[in-house]
Amino acid sequence: MQPETAGPSPLTVLRGHRREAIPIVLAAAAGWTFLVWGALDMQSPLARLMMPMSADWSAVNFAAVFVMWAVMMAAMMLPSALPMLLTFAHLNRRAGTPGRTRSFAAAYVAIWSAFSVLATALQWVLQAAELSNPMIVVTSPWLGAALLAIAGIFQFTPLKRACLHHCRTPMGFLLTDWRGGTGGAWTMGLRHGAYCLGCCWALMALLFVGGVMNILWIAALAALVAAEKLMPRGERIAPALGVILIGAGAVHLAWLLG
Repeated sequence: MQPETAGPSPLTVLRGHRREAIPIVLAAAAGWTFLVWGALDMQSPLARLMMPMSADWSAVNFAAVFVMWAVMMAAMMLPSALPMLLTFAHLNRRAGTPGRTRSFAAAYVAIWSAFSVLATALQWVLQAAELSNPMIVVTSPWLGAALLAIAGIFQFTPLKRACLHHCRTPMGFLLTDWRGGTGGAWTMGLRHGAYCLGCCWALMALLFVGGVMNILWIAALAALVAAEKLMPRGERIAPALGVILIGAGAVHLAWLLG
């Protein structure tokens, strides 16, 4: 079965499939609840495991930090992936193969879980190098300025534009990347997750600038990702955000040199 049309805009998809969106919204809400709890109750045993005080991590620390990153990525990225997930679910429901949607969604989450493994490793490396504190905020002003500048420059790259285009056009992606069967749905989920990762990895790296226990910072980055993908003409947000990030990096650097 092949999709037949280019399909509606992301926000139109959301309005037309409110009921199907409920499980995804609830999953994202559960993730946000977990993050808020961790930020507000930092003295709890689990929160302390997620914020090791030194680089002498135990296996339990690694597991807890990974869970934190994985839940955070799901909470941040699932809302902006709603149009793709709902469009895919609609097509498979019409074809009588609703199980394919679960395979697609699982593959999408798997991509961000793989990113969470890398983020966990990077957090440990930065802490071991004394470049990050237990709140997962980089302590080197130079590194902070570099991360802002890199994220800003990336907003202007062809890779950013191409990946954002795929994320903003669910039916366009399905027209060109459709695969049959459950395995095909898994492959499609991996490919869409890869596009999403390619679009957002630099913004996610800024979590090390504001800290992963800073709920307002996390929410701001998630809102920017959603705006790029879901808002009408959201592709214009990317270069504007790039200018802001480069400017922030330059101000930070000027403050260092001054």
